[in-house]
Amino acid sequence: MSHHLDSPLARQDVRLDITDLYVFRGETGTALVINVCHSIAGDIPVPGFHPEGKYEFKIDTNGDAVEEVTYRFVFAERDAEGRQAYEIFRGERSVARGVTGEEVTAGGLRAWAGKAGDPFWIEPDVLHAMGHAVQDGTRLQLGDWTPARAANLFAGHTVHSIVLELGDLTGTIGVWAVASLQTDAGGWRPINRIGLPMMHPLFTQYNEDLGDRLNGGEPRDDFAVHGPLVIREIAGIVAAYGTAEDPTAYATTVAHRILPNILPYTVGTPAAFSFAGFNGRSLTDNAPDVMFSLAANTPITLGIGKESITTKPTATFPYVPQLP
Repeated sequence: MSHHLDSPLARQDVRLDITDLYVFRGETGTALVINVCHSIAGDIPVPGFHPEGKYEFKIDTNGDAVEEVTYRFVFAERDAEGRQAYEIFRGERSVARGVTGEEVTAGGLRAWAGKAGDPFWIEPDVLHAMGHAVQDGTRLQLGDWTPARAANLFAGHTVHSIVLELGDLTGTIGVWAVASLQTDAGGWRPINRIGLPMMHPLFTQYNEDLGDRLNGGEPRDDFAVHGPLVIREIAGIVAAYGTAEDPTAYATTVAHRILPNILPYTVGTPAAFSFAGFNGRSLTDNAPDVMFSLAANTPITLGIGKESITTKPTATFPYVPQLP
């Protein structure tokens, strides 16, 4: 999984569990997308967006791993038809209001929020084998599994998407997203944080305490706090494969590439989350193959790709797979 049900805290209310973040060139500007409330969690009493939560896109414009711009979405309770009113803030200033399922345009931005198909795919056997290999410092143990048996765990599943398109961004930016829950004391508790895809499948499948800790904190502290663990675990799997003369040196290079946990993007360019580099993430990029192969320094494939998605993304706003 990318960040689906990635930690004990996130699983307590999947409405605050951010499964994926995408950043790419849209029709009129830079499109930012997060997905939450994945249907793989099963039936929940009240699906959608948490009315006591906030969902934030954070944008670093100068490369210091600190946000200069924040867009925040807050949602009301569901009405009798299941719709939710919401308000968008830039910093503390309200910039737009809308209702789920309807496009909003205001002041150079447009937005959409609602239920959609999940454009992500994952192969569960490879997923779990990769988690063990990184934790244990071994090669993947797949038994008699072959790509011919590969299946998309998320085929037919749904999410609730927040789509924000901005026309005023320039240069190279770094993006991450945070979902937080209001506390009884009036503050906010971060529940889920996402930047790059596949961080949790690599490092927290079998270390759930780490999952909660990765979801907290600030990107600027990521390398200092999590770098030693990331280096040690990547060095272990690379040593098992024998794909680097100095596994620790290779792992250190990778750790600096993936920490701080921020998705970089050069505004106006085609997004590509690829072996060549990270430049945003389109709705059809093969993030699992890229991140798994990078971590092991050897080719690792799921055996499936975007053809396994049941409902397809579109080239027009709001881009996420629309349900019948």
